[in-house]
Amino acid sequence: MGLIRGELPMRFKLIHGFGAVAFGVKDGGFLFFLLFYYSQVLGMDAGLVGLILLLALVIDAFVDPIIGYLSDRTYTRWGRRLPWLYIAPIPLAFVWVLLWSPPGGEAPGALGLLAIMVGVRILLSACEVPSVSLVPEITSDYHERTTLFRYRYLSGWMGGIMMMILAYTVFMPGENGLLTQDGYAEFGMFGAAVMAIAVLGSAIGQHAIVAKLPETRPAPFNLKEAFGEIFEAFSEKAFLVFAVGGLAAYISQGMTFSISNYLNIYVWQLDRVSFSWGPEWLNGLTAYPIILGISIIGMFVLVGPMHARFGKPKSAAVSAIIALVLAIIPYALFLIGWWPQVTSLSSTALYFAFVIFANMFGVVVMISASSMVAEIVEAFEERTGRRAEGSFYSGNWLVQKCATGLGAALTGQIIGFSQLEQGADPGNVPMSVLATMIITFAVATTVLALLAAFWLGRFPITREEHEARVERRDAALAAKAHNPGLS
Repeated sequence: MGLIRGELPMRFKLIHGFGAVAFGVKDGGFLFFLLFYYSQVLGMDAGLVGLILLLALVIDAFVDPIIGYLSDRTYTRWGRRLPWLYIAPIPLAFVWVLLWSPPGGEAPGALGLLAIMVGVRILLSACEVPSVSLVPEITSDYHERTTLFRYRYLSGWMGGIMMMILAYTVFMPGENGLLTQDGYAEFGMFGAAVMAIAVLGSAIGQHAIVAKLPETRPAPFNLKEAFGEIFEAFSEKAFLVFAVGGLAAYISQGMTFSISNYLNIYVWQLDRVSFSWGPEWLNGLTAYPIILGISIIGMFVLVGPMHARFGKPKSAAVSAIIALVLAIIPYALFLIGWWPQVTSLSSTALYFAFVIFANMFGVVVMISASSMVAEIVEAFEERTGRRAEGSFYSGNWLVQKCATGLGAALTGQIIGFSQLEQGADPGNVPMSVLATMIITFAVATTVLALLAAFWLGRFPITREEHEARVERRDAALAAKAHNPGLS
């Protein structure tokens, strides 16, 4: 089964992946700028903002599975997923603007910020869960599913990187530009427009292929049955293994990205690194998203051959260890005094080299984990006779949100624990503060990466098992088509 047999057309890969730009815009905002903006610019306590992010995640935990369940049971002539993709992006854009333009230009109260964050999360789920749930519907091919996720991650990352570059060069440019408030409103408005265009454009581009009346009409919505089916889906052994490993990986990534502006400004002082040979807008900080873009291109080339040779579980485990080692080395050398002078060209170039490869392998972990979920769909279908793409990908989406929820919450606690002062001058932060920030971050990263490698490496569905399961299912469907009397 699958709407497209064999290799997917390049046009379709690009259009499907384009919808993930909205996720990249959101992730870029949440992971790189939100905590920094509300704590260092608007003056809210970093620990409090981190806790609000965490509470929003907890609330969202009860909503996401319902969105997946409803998506699985949407019954229209446009299919199960497209109606969501046409409706949700417009209110999402309005709430995203509000997040970066709080009324009166001042930090809202804790409850107000919580309401805005919950709104963003729920509406983005209403876009992303149906979109990513299309993957196992579109193709059952083991490698083509990885290909779709490659394009989704490429598009998502490029969307986030584009917003980072614009933030550093257009909206909040110059030395200490991130500490000024004026550009954040424009950042929010532009991001909102990009989100809406990406989701709507991807839905329109896929309409001719996926807009089909579902084969069976679902039963009426029943809240008790909904949570029963969600619980049954989430109890699938393969999903539980994925969830533990994926949770650790996504939290680690979320913490790494949400703390990056603190480390880039206060440890590496990238905004004070200039390049005499480059354009005026180019400095160490504006070059950082370009470096991330290079790492994503490397990932795009690397992940397919890794999956073909090692499979998804082993690729995820090995990549998690490599990413950890490469991410920690620069900070270890910095603390023991073996690193070049910060703000020098050699320091910046060496740091960027580690970032390229650490992030490249880190994203391989993310793609491997997301692609594994598609195989769980057929395992669950074989056991129960039901497909539950929406339920499983709402679970996957919930796990991914921990990257911005738990990850940002941990960053908030790390910043509070290090006692970094609001608006501190990057050149005059005591070494004791930097050391506390680095060591706490390194310990948390190490624990999370090892957990991710251990559990994702033990994912129980191999390529061979998946292909055998698909063959059995297709044979059963063919037999039923030839003899409708078979049950």
